[in-house]
Amino acid sequence: MSADITKLTNASNKTFRIAGGKTGVLLIHGLCGTPAEMRFVAMGLARAGYTVHCPTLAGHGGSRADIVGTTWQDWYRSAEAALEELRQECDTVIVGGLCLGSLIGLHLAAKNPEKVQGVALFSPTIWIDGWAMPWYTKLFSLVRSRWIASLMQFPDAESLGIKCPRVREFVRAALACSDGSDLGTVGTPGAMVLEHRRLASVAKKLLGKIRQPTLIIHSREDDYASLDNAVYLQNKLSAPVDMLVLDDSYHMVTLDKQRHVVVEKTRTFIARLAASVKIDVQQTSAAPLPIAAA
Repeated sequence: MSADITKLTNASNKTFRIAGGKTGVLLIHGLCGTPAEMRFVAMGLARAGYTVHCPTLAGHGGSRADIVGTTWQDWYRSAEAALEELRQECDTVIVGGLCLGSLIGLHLAAKNPEKVQGVALFSPTIWIDGWAMPWYTKLFSLVRSRWIASLMQFPDAESLGIKCPRVREFVRAALACSDGSDLGTVGTPGAMVLEHRRLASVAKKLLGKIRQPTLIIHSREDDYASLDNAVYLQNKLSAPVDMLVLDDSYHMVTLDKQRHVVVEKTRTFIARLAASVKIDVQQTSAAPLPIAAA
């Protein structure tokens, strides 16, 4: 087991920030997860000199009762507050998210175009339709009532979204000893799956408003969300899209076998975007002032 994964799984669930330059990256974890999911990517980006902020979404990182007491609007508001905080330090901000976090990132970009200059989507999940999902997942689409949804529970896939056997077993052992505060809850309450679907429905309506350059990283073998999710976003987004399809990972691309590739691709994307923003600012500053009418 590599030292970086050991550090990650021993990390606290709490919101963390790594100070850096005037380009900031907001990294948002997945459904029923914690910021620990993003720590490896965060550290890689911080080494490149970026300021990185990984918030804990509302209701996450605590008990099951904490999370089932929230809605997608609560999750969004906590992410928006983190964006406002990061903007106090940074002139350029890229919002990145894993799974559910990617939908919140899209929402932030659409609602705050002047504050978000780019978007990075890791395993974006519009539909929970991966090959490891239980057969009744499709039937759940018929559920509209949160009360009925609350009676259901979705177990974690045997794969845990991780292809690397060593990392998977290490995470499995950590989950077995956790109360949900380190790596997230075991299984997903049906009410949270319903809230995810509601957020996805809203996000789909916002895609045409997103103009920021977007990076999509998705695995061809994603066990929670098929590659159709990434292709759908690539086709629907009005923004220029750079997509990377991984061939040796499952859903948790920020932890899995190709996590180094994820960091490098994201770092390159942000560097290119930051340089472009800097050039735009310089050109705007150098533009001659208009001559006042007599």
